[in-house]
Amino acid sequence: MPRIKSPARLVAESGADREGHGLRRTMGLFQLVCFGVGAIVGTGIFVGLSDSVAQAGPAVVLSFVLAAITCVFTAFAFAELAGAIPVSGSSYSFAYASLGETTAFLVGWCLLLEYGVSVSAVAVGWSEYVDELLGSLTGLHLPAALAAGPGDGGVVNLPAVLVIAMAAVLLVRGVRESARATAAMAVLKLAILVAFCAIGYSAFRDGNLTPFTPAGLGGIGAGTTAAFFSYIGFDAITTAGEEAKNPRRDVPVAILVCMGLVTLLYCAVALAAIGAVGGGEVAGRPAALSYVVNEVTGSTVGGGIIAFGAVVAIASVVLAVMYGQTRILMSMARDGLVPRVFEKVSPRTATPVAGTLIVAVVFALPAAFASLDAVMNLCTIGTLAIMAVVNVAVIALRRREPHLARTFRVPLVPLLPLLGVGFCLYLMYETGWTTWLQFALFLAAGLVLYACYGRRNSRLTEVTPDAAATAAEPQPA
Repeated sequence: MPRIKSPARLVAESGADREGHGLRRTMGLFQLVCFGVGAIVGTGIFVGLSDSVAQAGPAVVLSFVLAAITCVFTAFAFAELAGAIPVSGSSYSFAYASLGETTAFLVGWCLLLEYGVSVSAVAVGWSEYVDELLGSLTGLHLPAALAAGPGDGGVVNLPAVLVIAMAAVLLVRGVRESARATAAMAVLKLAILVAFCAIGYSAFRDGNLTPFTPAGLGGIGAGTTAAFFSYIGFDAITTAGEEAKNPRRDVPVAILVCMGLVTLLYCAVALAAIGAVGGGEVAGRPAALSYVVNEVTGSTVGGGIIAFGAVVAIASVVLAVMYGQTRILMSMARDGLVPRVFEKVSPRTATPVAGTLIVAVVFALPAAFASLDAVMNLCTIGTLAIMAVVNVAVIALRRREPHLARTFRVPLVPLLPLLGVGFCLYLMYETGWTTWLQFALFLAAGLVLYACYGRRNSRLTEVTPDAAATAAEPQPA
């Protein structure tokens, strides 16, 4: 039988570490929505758009919609589970409450891959736009040795390390300061992307959309896999479950609002870019949005503004995703599955200081020295596997805890969660057999770690009086 931790015990044990210093509830709905936008909108649209267009052409709009549909099914699942289990562990905690400890550990292991690779990749994209911004302002560029890692022709990617370090400092200072910074950056980058759409649509030409599907359905499918990376991070909202003022209501609403807003924005930006200069000009081009604005306006000033927006946008992604990773590790440490250092919360700042600094170092190393292209598909397949598990968790928890209080309920269960699993499996299939082999080896390594450390140190068998009393109480319908 799987070793399952009940939702009642998860909630009872959350909010404080072993030393009794808890997280502070300071985030309202607006901050959560901004946090979600901050976690999602960044490299995927500012940098990754050109890769998606290279696969699908103008039909990249359909790729964004298909990727969004995949995420929407899972967003429904996250919304229900976040309202029922308002803790910081996100999909890790949801799997623990429904499918058992082994699955939960592997989900946490995949989350480390998802967040680690995405933050490192986002930091590398930030470095590209910093160089673009520097060039538009001064005509100078970063030295090649300091602008890329050895795999990309440099020595060390110093700007990528810098943005991770700045995010770590802000996260250590406190969640209130981090939330304010994320909200400001989210509003700014949304304004810049809306301004980009206005410029792009002013030069829109219907002929630039033909042929609409140059690579056919296969191109749309490949573009969907590439576009999916643009949505990675929306689940980070659920990691704020212990720092939201009203998590049972606000976290589900924030997830659904973010998904709708981001999908509309992505489709609008993609159409504006391709309609203005054509898919061939956007495909495979670094800093594509800056290029489009420069071509339309005939000046580098507009491109510089877009580059500034990208610098802000990508920095907010680093901040939000690093926040999510530290909270997930804190939940896993609370359960004994990873070392206790990750659960210690500073009584002064109410943040996991040591865990944040460790995460920053671990994420900065690949950003500084590694070429991440080889593992991007591995990050994608790991994220899709997590999303499939979350959809299954909804069905399992409905059966296991039918009377659990839920502030949002996924409609048409089990149909919609099963459709979510199906879309995830389709996109996983599109990553190719070599990625599946890498993923199998990655999961095998996770199982070894769980057997050697996690299972032996699990606190699931420790029943505290408070947890036992809470678990024994009937849950409202």
